[in-house]
Amino acid sequence: MRERIRDFFLSQAQLPLETAILLIAGLMATLTGIFLFPVGTGALPYYENGLYGLFLFIFALQMLTLGKTPFGDVSRSIPVIVIGIGIAITGIVTCFIPDLLSHIPRLLLFICFAPGGALLLLQMIFSKDKLRNWLRLGSLFRHLIFSCAAVYLLSILIGWLVLMSPKIDVAITALFVLTFGIAILYLAVVLRKVYLTYPEAETKDPGTGILSTDKMLLLVIGLFMVVLGALLIPVSLGQLPFAGSAQLGLLMVIFSIQMLALGSTPIGAFPRSRAMILVGFVFAGLGIISAVIPGILVGPLTLLIGLLNLFGGAISLGKMVFSKNQTPAGSPQTVLSVLRRLFISQLALALLSIMFGTSMLIPSLLPGLLVGVILFANGCLLLYLIYILISLDKVIKQLSQA
Repeated sequence: MRERIRDFFLSQAQLPLETAILLIAGLMATLTGIFLFPVGTGALPYYENGLYGLFLFIFALQMLTLGKTPFGDVSRSIPVIVIGIGIAITGIVTCFIPDLLSHIPRLLLFICFAPGGALLLLQMIFSKDKLRNWLRLGSLFRHLIFSCAAVYLLSILIGWLVLMSPKIDVAITALFVLTFGIAILYLAVVLRKVYLTYPEAETKDPGTGILSTDKMLLLVIGLFMVVLGALLIPVSLGQLPFAGSAQLGLLMVIFSIQMLALGSTPIGAFPRSRAMILVGFVFAGLGIISAVIPGILVGPLTLLIGLLNLFGGAISLGKMVFSKNQTPAGSPQTVLSVLRRLFISQLALALLSIMFGTSMLIPSLLPGLLVGVILFANGCLLLYLIYILISLDKVIKQLSQA
C-alpha cells in the first residue's frame, strides 16, 4: 500500500501548461470568493489591488507563454510579447503599491473580462472548428462546450462587477466570484482530458522561437525582481506605500507556476511528478491568500521565502564549485566565452540570492534601500542570463550545422 501511494505521487504528472495556468486562475477566484464572505462581515481585511494584480499577471502569463490573449489565440509575436510584458508590469505594480495606478487596473480587467469574454463566446459559436465541430465529437466535447460557455458568460459578468465593485454588495460579488472560480476549475479539468485524449489539440508552438517556456518564465521572474527592486528604493525612503503581504503572495504564485510548468524550485529542479504539482498548488494557494488577505501569512511566508533563497543560493554555489572544471576539453573559443559569462552570472545570482534570503530572515541586517538595489541587480542579472542562454543556443546550433 505504501509503495502504491509512493509510486502515485512520484509518477510523472500529465499537466499541460495551459491547464496549470487555468487551475491557478480557478484557485485564485475560488479562494477569493470563499474569503469574500467573511470580508463582507468585517471579520477579515481585504486588499482589492492584490486580487487585481494577480489576475492581470495571469492574463500576461497566458500571453507570454501560450500566445493566448483575452480576445483569442494569436501568434506569440514580438508585439504580443511586448504587450504581455506591459500587462505583467502593471499587475506587479498594482500588487505592490496600493492605488498608485488609480483606476487603470480596474479598466484593464474590465476590458479583459467583459469584451474579451463576449468575443471568445462569439468565436466559439461562429468558428467552424469550434462549436459545430465539437458537437460532432462526442460527450467529452459537450463538456468542453458547456465549460467554455460558462466561463465566457461569467467572465462578462465579472468584468462588470470589477467596474462597479464599490456599488455591489460584497456577498453577491463573493457568490459570483466563487461560481466563476469553480467554472474555471471545471474547464481546466475538461481541457486536460481533451489534451490527453487528443494531444494534437494542444498548442505546442505559439509562435516565436526566440524564447522557450523556461526562458519566458525566467523573463517574468527577472521583470518581477527589477520592478520590486526599483519600487523598494522609494518605498525605503518613505515616498511610496508598500503592500508587503501582496509582494510575498505574488512571489509564491510565481514559484508555483515554475513548479507546475517545469518542476523548477528555488532550490533546484526536480522531476515534474504529482508530488511536485501538489506542492505547486499549495504554494499558489498560500500566495493567493497572502495577496488578497493582507497580513495573515506575512510571518510564515517571509521565513519560507527567506530559507528558500538562502538554501537555493548555497546549493547553486556548491554545484558551481564541484562543476567548475567540467568544461569539455577542446571546446571552441566561442563556446568557452559564453560558458564563462554564464558561470559568472550564475555565481553572482547565487550570491545575491543568499543576500536576499538572509535579509528576509534578519530584517535589520540590511537597510531597505540596499535590499532594493540587491533585488534590482538580481532582476537585471536574470535578464542578462536569458541573453546568455540565447547566445549559447545560437552558438551550439551554428556548430552543429558546421
